[in-house]
Amino acid sequence: MRSIMALIVVVSVAHVWAGDANDPINTESYKEKIKVACVGDSITAGVGSKMPWPKMLQQMLGDKWDVKNYGISARTLLKKGDHPYDKEKMFQDAQNLKPDVVVIMLGTNDTKPQNWKFKDEFIADYKDMIGHFTKADPKPRTFACYAPFVPGKGNFGIVESGVLEQMPMIDTIAKETGSGIIDMHAALKDKDAMLPDRVHPNTDGATELAKTVFKKLTGKDFTGELKIEAPAPKKKKDEAK
Repeated sequence: MRSIMALIVVVSVAHVWAGDANDPINTESYKEKIKVACVGDSITAGVGSKMPWPKMLQQMLGDKWDVKNYGISARTLLKKGDHPYDKEKMFQDAQNLKPDVVVIMLGTNDTKPQNWKFKDEFIADYKDMIGHFTKADPKPRTFACYAPFVPGKGNFGIVESGVLEQMPMIDTIAKETGSGIIDMHAALKDKDAMLPDRVHPNTDGATELAKTVFKKLTGKDFTGELKIEAPAPKKKKDEAK
């Protein structure tokens, strides 16, 4: 009997994927560019780094891939959180992309006390978010991320204890949805210098996150050179259109 995981995930218009949820992506199965939707909060959006990790990931993966950044600051996975991601237009934009791969890294802001009081709904809300993507035909490969390490006492109400509490929940979510797991926590564990405000990784920290996703998607370590591109300067008010 084929496993539930083997039945859940489909990766391309012409190819049904029937492997383990944590297997690398087989690029030969795709006739077009592999579309990747990176769903997350300010860490994904790129706060604190010269370049967001999804943009770094695009460089690492190359032209066969099309990586899109759907990170929004302060957003929560929890629907009853103070700024729920699923209420944002960008959530629908990510679905409209019809991605082949979805990487979800939410949970950091959920650890704030006003949000984590709803922790009993974390699993159901996470599964519902994944379900919005996997209802597509063909279904994308989905990956749920452990939230990044939070050093010391954290900041902005964000705490490491909540991140650790989420991990077994994410294990359950991954098992029940046929999703892979990306360990963004281990990527920055005890690397406090890469988290200068005790939440947002700097450029070096964002690079570690990108490398972690790269390895999960390809099964290989990134050994190339990364060109850090500074963000474009903001236009003055009289230049804005």
